[in-house]
This record gives sequence, C-alpha cells and structure tokens, in this order.
Amino acid sequence: MTALAPEGPPRPISPRRRRGTTGVLLLALAVVAGDAIGDPRQAFSDRSPPWLEAVGRLSVPGSRIRDGQRSHQWEDCSATLVGQESSTRADTIVTAWHCLEFYNDLSRPITFTLLPGRRGELTREAYRLGDGGGMHADWAILRLYQPVAAEEVTALTVGAGATDRTRPVIMAGYSRDDGLGNGGRRLTFDPACRITAQTPARSATDCRAHKGASGGAVIQVSREGEPQLTGVISAGDGAGTSIFVPVTRFQAALRQHLR
Repeated sequence: MTALAPEGPPRPISPRRRRGTTGVLLLALAVVAGDAIGDPRQAFSDRSPPWLEAVGRLSVPGSRIRDGQRSHQWEDCSATLVGQESSTRADTIVTAWHCLEFYNDLSRPITFTLLPGRRGELTREAYRLGDGGGMHADWAILRLYQPVAAEEVTALTVGAGATDRTRPVIMAGYSRDDGLGNGGRRLTFDPACRITAQTPARSATDCRAHKGASGGAVIQVSREGEPQLTGVISAGDGAGTSIFVPVTRFQAALRQHLR
C-alpha cells in the first residue's frame, strides 16, 4: 500500500489565480494505469447523485529538502465540503493529513475547487484548522476564506455514529489515473463498496481509488435515504482495496469548527 497523493517531477508553483488487517501504517495508493475493464467506478455526470458535487479538488503547494536543496511541488488531492443540516452556506472542508504534510509556506494558498471544468466552477482559498498530526490519524480540517452558498453547492452533512458495516459505502475523489479519472480532472466514484474490515481508527473496503483521491469522501446513505459523510479516503492499492479514516475518529475536533 502506498500514498494516494501524487508523486513525480515537481511542478513549478504558479500564481494565486491558478485554478485549477488491514494493519496499514503507511497510507498511500500505488500508481495503477486507469483500465476501464473491470473498473467499477463511474465518472460524475448530470445523471449522478447531485450531493457528490460537494467533493472537490484540493491543490496544496508544498516543498521539501532533497540533497540539500529545497524543491517545490503541488500535492493534488481531494476534499469534501461539509456543513450543518439545512445550513444556507458552508466554509469547512475535510481531507487527509498526508495531503498537507509538506505545506510549510503560508504565503502560498491552498485552493479548493468544486465542479472543476463544469458550469458553475467555484474556487476558494483555504487554511488549516486542525489535523491528526501523522499517518496514524490521516485527517485534516480546513476553513474556506469565503463560504459556499447552498444554492451553489450543498454541503454534505456528517454522520453522527459509526459506519454501518452491513450497508454499502460510496467512495469519491479526483483519481489521477489515465482512464476514468482523466489524470485527476474528473470526479469518479465507486457507487457500491463493501466494508471488509473495521476498527475505530480505520476501515478497509473493496472500493477502487487511485492517487489523487486522497482526502476524498466516503459516503453512506442512511436507511432514510440521506447521504452522510462517514469517512476520509486515506489509502489503497489502486485495485480492490482502499482504506478510510472514519469521521468518528475526529468528530470531536470537527464539532468545534463546523458551523
């Protein structure tokens, strides 16, 4: 298992207007070429559940020291807009900690884009509110400088209890495979996954996700038909195993910031 955040040659930092078992310890996704054969995912379209619009693309400018020299690169991940039920606007997003691991220059903005490449595309800058502090707790909470109105995109509500292992989950994010994910430019989702193992700290599924889906949404539809965020994508193998951090793992922290 390897990280879902992308690897490869660093990209130059562009201006602010850029829009843009299961005992898994290192949470990440191997690079696997997008192959439509046997791929259970679907590409988001006008026929998809509209609440998937709350899953956006997260772009994080990062830097690290290599061979004594600092190199810059973008981490392209996913994140989800969350809010209180019946709220008229939302300004909180959740993602994976490892997407922000190398974010160390506060002068360069984190950007969150909803509906990228589609009519109504929205881009917001964000800042970090809190996180799990490492791969052992791979979650992070961010605040948008400018909220998103519900008439533009409706935020997902957060599940109050533990994920129901007997019910399917939906996993959605901007996978960077060359197939359905179109190099991270298209939202894809696995519409009916099974939870195969579950602990308080993380859960395993048979969902498919690729690099770039890190920080994306794990959603469970209640028996009453209400979609709720139940987890944050953390890791996988690019095929039939993906790991997520349940929101119950950081619900106390999220409750402090959600408004």
